[in-house]
Amino acid sequence: MSEILTLAAETREQVGKGASRSLRREGRVPAVIYGAKLEPTAIHVEEKELYRQLMTGHFMNSVVMIEVGGETVRTLPKDVAFDPVTDRPVHADFLRIAEHASVTVQVPVRFVDEELSPGIKRGGVLNIVRHELELVVDAAEIPDDIAVSLKGFDVGESIHISSVTLPAGAKPTITDRDFTIATIAAPSALKSSEGAAEAEAKA
Repeated sequence: MSEILTLAAETREQVGKGASRSLRREGRVPAVIYGAKLEPTAIHVEEKELYRQLMTGHFMNSVVMIEVGGETVRTLPKDVAFDPVTDRPVHADFLRIAEHASVTVQVPVRFVDEELSPGIKRGGVLNIVRHELELVVDAAEIPDDIAVSLKGFDVGESIHISSVTLPAGAKPTITDRDFTIATIAAPSALKSSEGAAEAEAKA
């Protein structure tokens, strides 16, 4: 399960481009907490700490406890905007959530059991269609990743969402089709040998 992160913040007395630029010069990132039918709260956080947490690789699918004004607000990061030139974070949006709220998150896919895949053993190439799965999960049970087993899959076969074991209570947001997560493609050597065999059979 994703760890719960903590981020210290201060409220913003002034909003607008000028105030935001001033904050960024001081090493702060303007942000907003919204949702739960409450008024949005304008805040700012330390750029270095926000960047450090972003670099964990799972910031966007972790619960972030924001400490501001003497209280702690449970949130889920929804968006971080970056400067197109410097790539520094310039604004962040956080959604207020209840402890067991249903939330939509992008969870990374991790492929396992390659040694049990006949296709991989024959030199097949794993072609990843989806590196992440969009899931609806309990906010207290957000998984770090989803393990997708390649056991038994051969060249030319596809791994669909129906063959993936999701954590209890987790559901994909796409429900109208059995979508593909990855395929096992034939290596060029295998393709050429099969093509030659077909040509020989026709001769």
